[in-house]
Order: sequence, then structure tokens, then C-alpha cells
Amino acid sequence: TMEPLKVHIQFGGGAELLFDKIKRREVELPALKKYYPDCKHEKWLIKDLLVWIKDNLLKERPELFLQGDSVRPGILVLINDADWELYGELDYELQQNDTIMFISTLHGG
Repeated sequence: TMEPLKVHIQFGGGAELLFDKIKRREVELPALKKYYPDCKHEKWLIKDLLVWIKDNLLKERPELFLQGDSVRPGILVLINDADWELYGELDYELQQNDTIMFISTLHGG
């Protein structure tokens, strides 16, 4: 289906400071091929979402959120309240109304 994919993105533990202090937002992702014409897969994966977040939501200092094509060490990612390691991390295929939470475990600095 080509309907937009709705996902809920949440930030906590200080990660929200990189996103204008907004802790939660619902986003509508366009068809992946529209966004990424040379993409080899059809469905949004978390790794695609990270690039979308960088392009659309991250206002400054992307290196505090991303490292390479993943989140930087010290940022915990939860998919519907469970550790993303249980879901295959970057290769998890996003589903309608998923909640993806990014929690910074780094304090101070």
C-alpha cells in the first residue's frame, strides 16, 4: 500500500535537547521510494528513519545523535517499549503506529 506510514517518535534522557526540546511527535513518512529513489527495499527500516530524522528533525549537532549510519553509542532505542536488539536493530521494518523511542544514557559533558 502507498498510504503514508505513521510512526510516533519519542526522545528522552536529554536526547530531546537536540530536537527543540520536543519529546514526542507523530510523523507521517512518505512512500520510501519517493524519498529514497535508489533504495533497494520497499519498506521503511529504522536505518531509513534515522536518515529522515537527520534530514527533517535534527536541528544541530547531528554527531550527538548519529554515528555512521546508526545512533551513537549511549543512545538506547526502544521499539514499542522493547529494546531494538530484539527486533534486528537497523533492519527492523517499521509498522503503522509504531512508537520508536530514543533515550540518551549519557549525562553531563
